[in-house]
Amino acid sequence: MEEKTAAVQMRNITKTFGSVVANDRVWLDIYKGEILALLGENGSGKTTLMNMLSGIYAPDSGEIYINGREASIRSPKDAFSYGIGMIHQHFKLVDVLSAAENIVLGLKEPGRLDLDKVAEKVKAICDTYGFQVDPYQKIYTMSVSQKQTVEIVKVLYRGADILILDEPTAVLTPQETDKLFAVLRAMRDDGKAIVIITHKMHEVEALSDRVAILRHGQFMGDMLTRNTNAQEMTNMMVGHAVTLNIERPDPVDPKPRIAVEHLTVRDMDGIVKLDDVSFTANSGEILGIAGISGCGQKELLEAIAGLQPTESGSISYITDSGEKEELIGKDPLAIADMGVSLSFVPEDRLGMGLVGSMDLTDNMMLRSFRKGKSWFANRKAPKQLAEQVVKELEVNTPGVSTPVRRLSGGNVQKVLVGREIASAPTVLLTAYAVRGLDIHSSYTIYDLINRQKESGVAVVYVGEDLDVLLELCDRILVLCGGKVSGIVPGRGATKEKVGMMMTRLGGTENG
Repeated sequence: MEEKTAAVQMRNITKTFGSVVANDRVWLDIYKGEILALLGENGSGKTTLMNMLSGIYAPDSGEIYINGREASIRSPKDAFSYGIGMIHQHFKLVDVLSAAENIVLGLKEPGRLDLDKVAEKVKAICDTYGFQVDPYQKIYTMSVSQKQTVEIVKVLYRGADILILDEPTAVLTPQETDKLFAVLRAMRDDGKAIVIITHKMHEVEALSDRVAILRHGQFMGDMLTRNTNAQEMTNMMVGHAVTLNIERPDPVDPKPRIAVEHLTVRDMDGIVKLDDVSFTANSGEILGIAGISGCGQKELLEAIAGLQPTESGSISYITDSGEKEELIGKDPLAIADMGVSLSFVPEDRLGMGLVGSMDLTDNMMLRSFRKGKSWFANRKAPKQLAEQVVKELEVNTPGVSTPVRRLSGGNVQKVLVGREIASAPTVLLTAYAVRGLDIHSSYTIYDLINRQKESGVAVVYVGEDLDVLLELCDRILVLCGGKVSGIVPGRGATKEKVGMMMTRLGGTENG
């Protein structure tokens, strides 16, 4: 193998936030013509390290060398001058502008802005790497993967040779992920240095040339991807051996708990999101819901929890004695009081699920304050709950009085899921419970969900990772374009079969 040239050398990089040491004397090399996967548990300092390279933070100490020369990176503008571009998990685009306008936003182009010229240059970049971007399309009409493409073209347009992608596949379908990987490989073959931060081990194995591992803010080592495997990488991330198989105990005495019959739901624009959906969720069982993003999964869970108006059909809660209670028409509070708990980990964790400026205890109180009869909310129980969630889920935080926004994304998520599970539900509706979580935390949550199932809870699990759905769930309901394309047993179903069912009902569009 020919000698690679280092595009970036980070030496003794240290960064603290108050009492939290995010990075502790980290050494890291990033090479041209290589895809490096940066791995570590949630809160291990991956994003912080890359934020220093892209100019969002400045290191407290240490040096960064770009192409062998010491660099001073104090702002994203400085980073661009060194050819560094970062594509964040949350895109930084202006919705009402077109792709081309977003791409040149903030650049001092000589003379008057000529969008046709910009469009030509954008087209040339797209042709080189196999992107598909319409320069004149407005951002608000784009899918997630199109927006991400615009972000990548934006940094290439600005001349970036070093690209950092933070969780690039978190909200992409398998097909969109394959497209992105093809583009990243083309960029690597063109000599660019690429870093991806991801938690999905099979992606690391499929895409990266080399992996570097951080643990508690310290650099643990790096190796060629072909010389290692998921198990070894996980052990290095966590610091001890971790079992990577999901247990699937057999359901004990499952009884119908939620019966959905002929449910139809339209969104605000009158578009049918669920079309004549019928199924039963049993106690002591995990029912998985598979489908391409936006196929009605969200509307289905929200309809059961009373948050989504329905057009027709019925949703019944079946008591232990077999009596049916209609949930449609009940408000979310009354449904929650029956033991139906919705743990929806939204794409926007802080926007929908938690309040960033409040601490962990107060965020627990959001769930339980209605139980208190006095005017003064009782802080004792929520504090115990916060401490229990922190301990059980190994939330990386200085303490329960830390504001939630100070936690890393994955730790925020553990708080969200832990809070819902701790409300002792009889029905647990959970969506994207492990989105963006590291592999160790994900397995902790699978274990918690299994413990709920064993205690007789009916679990409805919406997930993006088909491998996990097939390992965790007892039955899988496949949605396609708002219709049920079938229910398959989790044991024995294949990824290919479920993948085909996910696209089968798409009419002419999917063949």
